Amino acid sequence: MALADDLLENGFSVVRGVYGAHDVRELSHALDRVQAQAARHPASWRHGNLLFALRARAGRPPLLRFVHWPAEIEATLERYRTDPRQLGLLAPLLGKDIKQIANQASWKEPGELDTAFGWHQDARFRRPAHAYRDLATSYVQVFLAVDRHDEENGCLQIVRGSHRRGLLPLPVEGPVMDMAWGPEAVVALGFQPTDIVPIVLEPGDVALWLPHALHASGPNRSARERRAYVNGYVRATACDRGAWAFRDGVPCPLGTPALIQYEELFTRPEPHYVDGPFYPPPP
Repeated sequence: MALADDLLENGFSVVRGVYGAHDVRELSHALDRVQAQAARHPASWRHGNLLFALRARAGRPPLLRFVHWPAEIEATLERYRTDPRQLGLLAPLLGKDIKQIANQASWKEPGELDTAFGWHQDARFRRPAHAYRDLATSYVQVFLAVDRHDEENGCLQIVRGSHRRGLLPLPVEGPVMDMAWGPEAVVALGFQPTDIVPIVLEPGDVALWLPHALHASGPNRSARERRAYVNGYVRATACDRGAWAFRDGVPCPLGTPALIQYEELFTRPEPHYVDGPFYPPPP
């Protein structure tokens, strides 16, 4: 089945071996550098769209959960967000004029139980609604595994076919990390546990999903890292926000930060620590 057809049928798709060993090493080193920058901060810190999301731990350094727009400070991540292989995955569904509304690196520290992401739909974060059109088929999340992802270290889980139900009655307040991630939450929404698909990935594999696909991931109970590089793309004509990724198939470097989720981008762009454990909730 063609990738676009698979996405529309199931709400997600997995493509094996998109990136090779050299790519994975480059991405791994880039994430290490971003993590080292985050470690300089005692709490969540923002500079424009760039956000280090940290959670306090008693008697230990803060836990890094994710970074929004790390491509702004790491050239390797900037290069891979507009890699031609990304365009090859996206073009059949989105065309060749594509904006980007998510750029995120995520970490699940070995043996750290506070690393789950509760059940959610990315459509929740497409606000304000008037800025986003054709939501169901114009947006694709691309999730690149930098380590092996399996159930032991908290791999992604997706409910097959959930995208056909539109917006589900899920909580809309609070961070996704504090929401339920077990199968009982899926059953409460009218699905079966057998609808949940664990997305086991090898380094260099890519998972893609649509914005109404219900997904979550458990904690890292293993002694291994579980890192990912995540980029969310949109057909340019369907979105009034976002940074350009490709124009007529040509990669577009990041320039002046674009308005996406951070509503105070132009009134409070300066570096500052943010209130609460996370802000804003992740896509």
